[in-house]
Amino acid sequence: MRYFRLYIILFLMIPLTVLAEDGSLLWLRFPAKNGVSADKIISKGNNPTLEIAKKELMNHWQGQEIELRTEKSLKNLKGGYTIKSIQNKLVISAEKEIGLLYGVYHILRLQQTKSALTNLNITEKPSYDVRILNHWDNLDGTIERGYAGHSLWKWEDLPHSVSPRYEEYARANASIGINATVLNNVNASPNMLRKDYLGKVKVLADLFRPYGIKVYLSVNFSSPKVLGGLQNSDPLNKDVQEWWKDKASEIYKLIPDFGGFLVKANSEGQPGPQDYGRTHADGANMMADVLKPYGGIVMWRAFVYSPSKEDRARQAYLEFVPLDGKFRDNVIIQIKNGPVDFQPREAFNPLFGALRKTPEMVEFQITQEYLGQSNHLVYLAPLFKETLDSDTYSDGTGSTIAKITDGTLRPAKISAISAVSNIGEDKNWTGHHFAQSNWYAFGRLAWNRDLTSEQIADEWIKMTFTDNDKFVNPVKEMMLTSRETAVDYMMPLGLHHIFASGHHYGPEPWGDYKSGRPDWSPVYYHQANEMGIGFDRTKSGSNAVSDYFPPLNEIYGNIKTCPENLILWFHHVPWEYEMKDGKTLWEELSYKYDTGVKNVRGYQKVWDKIQPYIDEERFTEVQSKLKIQAKDAEWWKDACLLYFQTYSKMPIPYDIERPVHELEDLKKIKLNMGHHN
Repeated sequence: MRYFRLYIILFLMIPLTVLAEDGSLLWLRFPAKNGVSADKIISKGNNPTLEIAKKELMNHWQGQEIELRTEKSLKNLKGGYTIKSIQNKLVISAEKEIGLLYGVYHILRLQQTKSALTNLNITEKPSYDVRILNHWDNLDGTIERGYAGHSLWKWEDLPHSVSPRYEEYARANASIGINATVLNNVNASPNMLRKDYLGKVKVLADLFRPYGIKVYLSVNFSSPKVLGGLQNSDPLNKDVQEWWKDKASEIYKLIPDFGGFLVKANSEGQPGPQDYGRTHADGANMMADVLKPYGGIVMWRAFVYSPSKEDRARQAYLEFVPLDGKFRDNVIIQIKNGPVDFQPREAFNPLFGALRKTPEMVEFQITQEYLGQSNHLVYLAPLFKETLDSDTYSDGTGSTIAKITDGTLRPAKISAISAVSNIGEDKNWTGHHFAQSNWYAFGRLAWNRDLTSEQIADEWIKMTFTDNDKFVNPVKEMMLTSRETAVDYMMPLGLHHIFASGHHYGPEPWGDYKSGRPDWSPVYYHQANEMGIGFDRTKSGSNAVSDYFPPLNEIYGNIKTCPENLILWFHHVPWEYEMKDGKTLWEELSYKYDTGVKNVRGYQKVWDKIQPYIDEERFTEVQSKLKIQAKDAEWWKDACLLYFQTYSKMPIPYDIERPVHELEDLKKIKLNMGHHN
């Protein structure tokens, strides 16, 4: 019995971090409960945000004395902060308390990554004003394109029962500078605006406020008709305008710092102003006018496409460019990074830069709808950077998407960047331990778009796992190559959207849904035939190249100058076409698929080797996911090469591993269907 008591005492003495290696702590695995004493923290005032900052220091900071100062003169840092070593203490200064909290997380990050903590002279100013997560969470607890369990938001329990995870969520976001969240799906239920639901939203807004996070809502354009019983929801109808005005007043009485609305309208069957012969500008401006007195904004999505003879990659451009300059100044057009739909690789969306008089914001997807979902290790910082660093040439050389959207090139009243969340109620939040890195990477890039993929991966690995170089270096290399690997085993050389319908998990290049819409069919995108493969977007095809500024229109439009990683995006290429390395297109395609498979198998070896440096629970779970990814990569390779070979009539190069499946067997695989978004 005496020994049993001793075991219990020893067990209770184990730090929390050792007990909770299930991923629930994310990158916030700071030293637990042994920070500095309160007398080593100098601050003035009493504010909930300041109290959180002090608590984080008392729990986790192991360095010298710290002073937290608010200084009105730092307003130009727009929520940023300075950190300076002054004699024997660190001084964190910011205009407001939220800047101090961000500064505290900065020094805790330096401590956790074993970075230098002496002679600091740091100034941080966020790249974007609004750094926002879009949750595609439904009121019934399901999440559209969610792969980490049900929604965090327990609407049926609110407002009376409040999950502790709400505050953990707010803390995680604040630690990487995310300052806004859209709580519900863009395919919005009108019920979100009911009085009872707004009361529930208020509870979350109150919880998030001390962490600097504003709440936004996706709204259904038909709400006045559905909820208000009006005859229609025509934005030029005075009764409709009055309904929205009253609704805005009701929301701001409950939540004075409410951020505004996100709107998906006239896309994929969602209602919108075009139902009444009105434009996107008419709809967006009507909502902007009712939010204006409160400082709210409208994020109007440019993801619009409907049955049309036009190339789907052109629809948003053709619909929005004529409306440039017609939107209110508190409307931002939210544009997906590519013109089709969050593909493993797309040409960047030509709308960026084309709207010269209208603020634009990027919409990324953190959740891996088209990238193996929560089964594949795919680090997305390289994809985010590829988009942000793309030169549109809209205002001459150097007109990157980052500079267009952050206010550098074209001063905007407010700048914003968004991403579709991958967060659910799973213990590890994201369904795959490495998917946490994509939430982290988005937050860090939204704060500082100049960070490199490597810097972010390095921070995240050291904070989430260990700073041991024998772990950090091989795992970082695996992460940095993982996006290109996924492109190789799924859709190399500019192939896109050849997924199985609905769930978008596995390959279905043979999918030809003649009874439905052509642009929901893989054959619409790859256009494979005996002559070759690829979507002709040149002047002789859909002419999507004309949507890009010179010289890109000419570069993309010429098969000789088009980047080979996009060649099948812009061109229908003969199977025998000679690539830059001397291989035929068919050979190049074959080797790309093979490389993707080999790389994933390489990741399995890397992961197995680092077992001594990591806890058993997370090691085993990632190992299991890599097995699935390796099988899936093989599935993709075999499905695509065997199918496309029926057109190329060329042998798979003999130094490539032979397919292990039969094409007819692969065609019989059917997974559960999901929804579009």
